[in-house]
Amino acid sequence: MNGCDGDVAAILHAALESVDPERLILRRLAVLHGALSVDGRPLAVMPREGRLVVVGAGKAAAGLARGLARVVVTSHGGRADGLLSVPAGSGEGVVRAGDGRIEVRATRPAAVNLPTPAAVEATAAMRSVLAGLGPDAVAVALITGGGSACLVAPRPGLPLDEKIAVTGFLSRAGADIRELNVVRQAASDVKGGGLARACRAGRLVVIVLSDIIGDPLDLIASAPCLPVPPRAAEALAILGRYGAIAAGVGPTLVRMLERERSDAVAPAPPAGAWTNAHGCRVEHVLLGSNATAVEAAAARARTLGYDVVARVAHADGDESADAVGGRLAREGRALMAAALRDGRPRAVVEGGEAVVCVPADHGRGGRNQQTVVAALADMRRGGDPWPAGLVVASIGSDGEDGPTTAAGGCVDAQVAARALGLDVDRALARCDAHPLLDAIGGLLVTGPTGTNVADLRVVLVRPGPTDAPA
Repeated sequence: MNGCDGDVAAILHAALESVDPERLILRRLAVLHGALSVDGRPLAVMPREGRLVVVGAGKAAAGLARGLARVVVTSHGGRADGLLSVPAGSGEGVVRAGDGRIEVRATRPAAVNLPTPAAVEATAAMRSVLAGLGPDAVAVALITGGGSACLVAPRPGLPLDEKIAVTGFLSRAGADIRELNVVRQAASDVKGGGLARACRAGRLVVIVLSDIIGDPLDLIASAPCLPVPPRAAEALAILGRYGAIAAGVGPTLVRMLERERSDAVAPAPPAGAWTNAHGCRVEHVLLGSNATAVEAAAARARTLGYDVVARVAHADGDESADAVGGRLAREGRALMAAALRDGRPRAVVEGGEAVVCVPADHGRGGRNQQTVVAALADMRRGGDPWPAGLVVASIGSDGEDGPTTAAGGCVDAQVAARALGLDVDRALARCDAHPLLDAIGGLLVTGPTGTNVADLRVVLVRPGPTDAPA
């Protein structure tokens, strides 16, 4: 992992390994007594010919497909066929599964989380495949973070360009993932259960890797397999709150939602189990989440000798990246004072997904890079030099952080020293973290990781100036 303290690298590696999609599938799924099962619990009886039909989307979908292919072929001698829609760099190509093949189609560029015509085409193909199945068939949907921009079917009458404009506007304005996905559902014919409603198989097993804190099935990848009616009033409130309506962004969508704003919204089915109008039984399985990664990271930090505080962010939203960075810097200072008193190294490991409100005059960066620059700026405002032995890092678990090649950032005393004489506050105000961190050696670069469970942050405190714990 480029640009990273050795202990931070080990801790983050453990976190990412714990949410490797192929490993998760092999750990939890199997074919037992002729049934596809999770943790020993049957989900669906395998068809007599042993064929599964696989669809899905997101940054971890290809890894899930590889694991599923191994389970089906090794345990059952079966096969799997289907189509996945993924961002570029997320394993596109073909996953072989016995005599079958699962096409993994790249439908959007890396680091550009917006709908594309290619995603529309792939989504239509998936719905057509599911609609052509019979009641004896078993289908599997692989749904992961990043799926919202890869499963795209604008509502009839809504231009794709307008949907792209709405998504981009809200992202730049600082809307969080929950708000984005509520609006995406309201603008879509495939989200909010639209993919599953097309399915005519007897069973549809939906395997989910969550990238949203709290793991709300009605929002992950905008819930393509859970019947969530468009929340028109809520979507309108979000568009208004961030200024999209006043700016004239999404006028067709706004008119649609205004007509529907008084419609009642039924709750999503408990535990994600329901039966669609064709008699297909749909069941969701949560395979892993941010909490999985945080727990693994904390365990690794303990083996390295740190006293650890582990935190999974609250489900009711995260702080701004500026606030997160300032908080981590202040916590690091307090932990350093405690470590110097008793000689014990300490660590904080937490999950989350900060938001960034991008100004009109902005530079390049992402929420994780913004977080560590905010920590650096906060330390400077305190008037003290960056303490030797303190490290603050923040990383996107998918290996992407905004429209950059970095996954996040990391600051220690050496990196902070290289920032002397540079205008850190201006970089922070302009959301221009990437060139600053690049200049001082503070970028974390992993490349696409093949998974996605939101972000991870690590604070390490070592009481000696350079000594890591034994």
